[in-house]
Amino acid sequence: MTTPAESTSSRARGPWWREAAITAAAFVLCLLGGALHDGGDTLSPPPAAAYVLAVLSCAALPLRHRTPLAALAATTASGLLVRPLDLLPSPLTVAPAVITAYSFALTARTERRAAGAVSLTSAALLAASAPWFGDLSWQDASRMGAVAAFPLVAGVFGHSVRNRRAYLDAVEERARRAEQSRESEARRRVAEERVRIARELHDLVAHQITLANAQATVAAHLFDTRPEQTRKSLRDLVETTGHALDELRATVGLLRQSGDTPAPAEPAPGLDRLPPLVESFRRAGLEVSVHHEGTARPLPPGVDLTAYRIVQEALTNVTKHAGTGSARVRLAWQRDRVTLTVADDGGGSRRTTPTGSAPPSRPPGYGLIGMRERATAVGGHLSAGSRPEGGFLVTAHLPVPPAKDTTRQPGGVPTGTPPDADGVSAVRRTADAAAAEARTAEAAADGGRAGDARAEEGL
Repeated sequence: MTTPAESTSSRARGPWWREAAITAAAFVLCLLGGALHDGGDTLSPPPAAAYVLAVLSCAALPLRHRTPLAALAATTASGLLVRPLDLLPSPLTVAPAVITAYSFALTARTERRAAGAVSLTSAALLAASAPWFGDLSWQDASRMGAVAAFPLVAGVFGHSVRNRRAYLDAVEERARRAEQSRESEARRRVAEERVRIARELHDLVAHQITLANAQATVAAHLFDTRPEQTRKSLRDLVETTGHALDELRATVGLLRQSGDTPAPAEPAPGLDRLPPLVESFRRAGLEVSVHHEGTARPLPPGVDLTAYRIVQEALTNVTKHAGTGSARVRLAWQRDRVTLTVADDGGGSRRTTPTGSAPPSRPPGYGLIGMRERATAVGGHLSAGSRPEGGFLVTAHLPVPPAKDTTRQPGGVPTGTPPDADGVSAVRRTADAAAAEARTAEAAADGGRAGDARAEEGL
């Protein structure tokens, strides 16, 4: 892993021509400082000592990126030779030391280390520029202050540049991680939506195709002996396949692009659609009885859709696999949950064709898996298995909002009203109407809630 200091150091390394330009500029500044005399207003050709000082101090500049501390020490030691070489101390003669002070502050591992090294350099240059013999004039004092201040200013500037680069690196890293998070979230949402659509397609297609298969089987079996019944079965088959195409078209419509023309959406199915569902199975030859226990009340859209799909898939499995012609559906309403049970008394063997031959073996389906995922997604649970007395039993416990402590249902219907002539109580019809109205208002926003929550908890 690259440390911040290493990253800054690698960034500081530039093309060779830039390094050559910096070294040449420092060399010229050293010679210019050596050409100054006392008073600072006259220039003369640089003496040989100025060339010696410029060569010694500038030779360490190319090393300031790899070994910045050694380069700082070398340029500082060269600056200490200004007085012994009989040159005038000035910021120009110590320009290489100023450059290495900036580089060391830019690449030092810690702030304390950078501050200590730069301060020591300034102190050494200050002591070397002081006239140890003779009087101290104001010009000497100003030159000493400038010689000591320039490395400190360069160190502060280098430290600020380092902090700025570290901040930019952190911003870039956060942006990169945010981009990765967005991509991961997008992939996760795509996977969830794919699983949700796959489950919806399974529930719809498996149900309708199973009914169509049963109706076609009945028509083929009665073709020669009961033509009138055959024609009725074929009419039911046409109606069933038409419903299958409509529901399949509505589900595939979820795959449209955002700019496509939206198709008219119907409310998500719920327990209020249970009578038509049961009737479709009866037309396919499966006698289904429905029993209600307790007081029905509206369900949240996600729970309502889950309850409908579980009953639909359980009855579809009875039609496909159970060797029986009847099934029982029971809905038990309690204070904080509703319990759905779908049972048959078959032997658990697959149906046989009219000719008596067993159908070819098929790979295992996803019906039970989908039902469990749906129940788990809304906070419930589902169990399924063979009954000791024979047949198969599916039991689902789904959470519902607590019932309000009132003596009358919405619309003024008292609790416990007996069933009417149609066999359905006014309480049930009121609850179904409220549920249908809630689903109609919230279908667009909440229709996919069960599928989204399942992907997080059910897989």
